Amino acid sequence: MAWKSKTRSLQVFDTEQSADTVEWCPVSPSHNILACGTYQLQKGAGVEDASPSRTGRLYLFDFQREGSLSPPLTELQRMDTPAILDLKWCHVLVSGKAVLGIAAATGELQLYTLSDSQEGSCSLQTLSSLAVGSERLALSLDWSTGRMDSSDVRVVCSDSAGCVSVLSLAEGTLTALSQWKAHSFEAWISAFSYWDTQLVYSGGDDCKLKGWDLRVGPSCPTFTSKRHSMGVCSIHSNPHREHILATGSYDEQVLLWDGRNMQQPLSESAMGGGVWRLKWHPAHQHLLLAACMHNDFHILHCQQALEGRGGACPVVASYILHNSLAYGADWSRLSLEKPAPCSSPAAEPMESPTESRGHLRIQYESPTASFDTSLEDDVGRYIPEGIATVSTTPTADPALSPDCDVPSLSCLLASCSFYDHMLHVWRWDWTPDEAHQESEQC
Repeated sequence: MAWKSKTRSLQVFDTEQSADTVEWCPVSPSHNILACGTYQLQKGAGVEDASPSRTGRLYLFDFQREGSLSPPLTELQRMDTPAILDLKWCHVLVSGKAVLGIAAATGELQLYTLSDSQEGSCSLQTLSSLAVGSERLALSLDWSTGRMDSSDVRVVCSDSAGCVSVLSLAEGTLTALSQWKAHSFEAWISAFSYWDTQLVYSGGDDCKLKGWDLRVGPSCPTFTSKRHSMGVCSIHSNPHREHILATGSYDEQVLLWDGRNMQQPLSESAMGGGVWRLKWHPAHQHLLLAACMHNDFHILHCQQALEGRGGACPVVASYILHNSLAYGADWSRLSLEKPAPCSSPAAEPMESPTESRGHLRIQYESPTASFDTSLEDDVGRYIPEGIATVSTTPTADPALSPDCDVPSLSCLLASCSFYDHMLHVWRWDWTPDEAHQESEQC
């Protein structure tokens, strides 16, 4: 069976500062909430030896699909912060509230709770913070709750001094449990095994991927892999398949691993750009989202590799509308199965482009003719899905399906890019090619 794979931009937002991390809230009923963090290097003004400062901003957005001719993303809040290197939501409620963690350039791990505001909306409120060390940048964080388990809420954080820290969250307070020197240079990434949260992984600029067992202490790693030839900057444990781990590197490779045998990866996929972030789909175990720095954003289908048949994971969709370093990316848990309501453009009042709540005009040409080239009409009105003309690209490999028992798939995603300071919200649809099916039957 052939499949049609289609990506469509829904909205673009200018974050003003360099955008490098984005994540949808994973806990119900807040799946419509999106957070985005920025990192801006401010050089000392006129003083030769002045140390540069790093500033940031934390954005909070609400995604709603009710309006037919309005952009779906609404900014709820923005707050100035230290530069943000990474942000992630805890996968479970903590004391009844969603909690967002950020890794800051001040060397702090900062936590915020999502609270209802008096206006009926919601906002982030400071919960707790803890410095993992002086004169260092906190580079990444991960929660132990990836399988939606709330029995033991902990955070792992890596930093620019090459250290990894494990912290606990209890009664709204962060407490340091352990810290150790894990890498010779920057420890770009750290992550829990979601299946055994006593196991921690880390990757560094020393090109090493390491495993650690917190039960025996960090004096010696459980393994050290040098399979990546450059700095390891992304690690994500698969929340659906035990032992499965995805890693990405400046060497432009995505490696899939079985944690029981770290001598040889299950597969190796060349991405054509340094792999800064990897995210497994929240519901479909074979789908992996990759932010590939100099080569856009891609969705990999990993079924063949996870079944032990080897080979590179095929790319089933790409999003190429960013014009700068592809850094942050995430899947939403919101369902897009029902089409957005569509009204005739003539029946709607004219909306000025200046009142479009952060929506920017898109005029991009796709070299593969696989993507929309505009999301506004000639007078600047937002074109909802169902009105805009879209083109599709059939997936060549008939053996691929979105998942073992899923006939089609519609996903909402967000991505952000650095120097052009842009946040994009987009959708991916993967459906059977009915025309191809009919031709096969004839």
